[in-house]
Amino acid sequence: MLRTPTGGAGHGAATAGDWLVSIGTVLNQLRDEFPEVTISKIRFLEAEGLVEPRRTASGYRKFSPQDVERLAQILRMQRDHYLPLKVIREHLDALARGEQVRLPSPSPQRDLLDGAWDADGDRPTAARVGRAELLAAAEVTEEELVEWESYGLLVPGPEGGYDAEAVNVARLVADLGRFGLEPRHLRAVKAAADREAGLVEQMVAPLRRHRNPQTRAHAEATAKELAGLSVRLHAALVQTALGLRLP
Repeated sequence: MLRTPTGGAGHGAATAGDWLVSIGTVLNQLRDEFPEVTISKIRFLEAEGLVEPRRTASGYRKFSPQDVERLAQILRMQRDHYLPLKVIREHLDALARGEQVRLPSPSPQRDLLDGAWDADGDRPTAARVGRAELLAAAEVTEEELVEWESYGLLVPGPEGGYDAEAVNVARLVADLGRFGLEPRHLRAVKAAADREAGLVEQMVAPLRRHRNPQTRAHAEATAKELAGLSVRLHAALVQTALGLRLP
């Protein structure tokens, strides 16, 4: 659970006792729960009117504890319920009016990815989302999705659906696009990811072929851990190459 100083003000307001913090501090507070969040994402949510930080005389953003908690609510609704921003805004507005609003139950896709198994106990069941659901959850257009597919950044399954992680991929591609990075620029990233996935698969393949269900289950846990380490190494190498020290 996100921890911030408390205050009594609502969305976009702050009392004298509130601690106003910079966008970098907000990023640090959110990243414990939301490792993928970026300053660009926070600015985008501000541009969409979902959060309204104060501005100093020189134009710097200053966020109250209520702003930070509101951002956390938004990110949770995106992550756990796959809700588009329009629905999230309506939900938050209803709460501000004192209305009791129920959200959909946590995404079945997320439940499956967190450990559901198929009938044979062999591999995690692949959760699927439809094309329309992907477009709504990632808040992208059909034209953008078609272009991303043409570069192999997103690949539909045989029956046209996508795995649940495709929503996250689409959101990240869209975030990068706001910096001017086009799908053609991301082909090298996709190729590197495919090579890393191939290396992980090579490491766990013997375990996955084992007759013992516990050994096969261990293969999935190992694959998940190796994937996490690979992502962390990739991030560290990029930061080192750029001479950056990121939180």
